[in-house]
Parts: sequence; C-alpha cells; structure tokens
Amino acid sequence: MNDQLLEGKTALVTGGGGLLGQVFCESLANSGAQVIVADIDGAAAEKVAHEVNKQYPGKANSIQCDVSDPKSVGAMVKDIEATETQVDVLINNAATKTNNLDDFFEPFETFTLKTWQEVNSINLDGMFLVAQAIGNHMIKNGTKGSIVQISSIYGVTAPDQRIYEGSEFNGRPINTPAVYSVSKAGVIALSTYLAAYWGSKGIRVNTISPGGMFSGQNAQFVTRYSDKVPMKRMGDPKELEGALLLLASDASSYITGQNFLIDGGLTIW
Repeated sequence: MNDQLLEGKTALVTGGGGLLGQVFCESLANSGAQVIVADIDGAAAEKVAHEVNKQYPGKANSIQCDVSDPKSVGAMVKDIEATETQVDVLINNAATKTNNLDDFFEPFETFTLKTWQEVNSINLDGMFLVAQAIGNHMIKNGTKGSIVQISSIYGVTAPDQRIYEGSEFNGRPINTPAVYSVSKAGVIALSTYLAAYWGSKGIRVNTISPGGMFSGQNAQFVTRYSDKVPMKRMGDPKELEGALLLLASDASSYITGQNFLIDGGLTIW
C-alpha cells in the first residue's frame, strides 16, 4: 500500500482497542494518517496507540469513549475539536458481545430482551451516535469526509447453524445470535441512508462486511466454516486493509453507499 495515501488526514477509529480496530489503526498510520484510537476501554486504546507510535512515531493518540452514551460521544468530539483537529475519516467499528458470553450465546428461544438491547446499544445505537456526531463535525468544518462502517456477512445472509455443532471459541461453545445479524443488517441500512442523505455535502459513507476471521476458533469450526467458502479458508483481519484504505482515501472519491463483502466468496453461493 502507498504509505502516503492518507497523508494529511486524521482518522478516528471506534473500537480501536479490539481485534479489527488494532489492525485498522496500524494500517491507517502506515498510510500516513494521524489516528485517534477510541475505545470504551481507555487502557486498551492507549496500548494500541502506544504500539502504533512505536512503528510510526507521533501518528496515534488515544481517547476513551462509550459509543452507547450520547454524553460520552459528545465529550469525545469536544476533546478532539479542542485540539483543533479535523476528522477526515471515521472508521465506525465499535461492537460488543457483552460482558456475559453465556447470555450472548443463549439460544434464540431463551435470549433475553435485556441482552438484545445491550448489544444493540453498541452495535447499532453506537453507530448512529458516532456517525451523527462526526457527520456534524465534518459538515461544520466543510470536510469532504469518508465514513466507513463495519458490518458483517451476517448482516446480509443468515448464519448456517450446522457449522456450530461442536464448534468452540477459546474453549466454549459458540453460535451467532439473531441480535448480531439484526444489528449488523442495521449498520448496512444506516450506511446507505447516510450516503444518500450526506452525498451533496461531499461526505461518503460505505460499509465493509467481513466474513469469518480466525481468532481462536477450534479446528471443528474452522473446517466446517472453510468448507462453505470458495477459497476454502477463514480470513485474516489484515485482509480487510485494502478495502479499508481504498474507502478511507480519495482513491474512492466517487464510491458511496456500497457494501464491500470481504468473505473469500462465501456469499456468492
């Protein structure tokens, strides 16, 4: 990738302390962007910023933000603006499985409304709040900005429940709950709405929908999932880098409202 592709631009990454967020922050910095690492876990955000700065000195700062809290989102934007920083790129990435994985992986028949609302408060409400706040920031500053929202293939297609028989993640049985699919479908709809709504403002809004990324699943899951993929394997978070940098940069100046499915071909079958 061109290490000057995003030179002179500032990118805000929500969920920057997570699995994908870390990769996004490093990729953006490698391409010349100043990166603001935002996460509900301030220590995790600070750690990622530190690691980025070890490779790309002075390229990253961290900020604590709970994207589900309007006051926290507002405070984040005020803190950014207090430094006279103009956000050119938003990677709207924060998502959750909640702090109680037993509740998150509960079968649909017994899934609680409380957990449903908790997941949506981050995965969908958080997307709305941050997009709204940064969109207003871009409009106020006359920024021809780019917003990239992270969804999932399961916002487009239903998970195949057969692959979860005997499947585990870090030693525990897993599934993909309905709330995950519903919240991720909402992200895609929000992106297309905002792409049309803000198109005349010069703000582009696109979505990246990753397929399964390997992150500790057991061999049973990897085999069953890979059998459904034309490329016969799971993805690596680094393989999202190309689409991320394309959409964040002026190289995609006439692309908006699109959903980039990066899934090894899974959704073509």
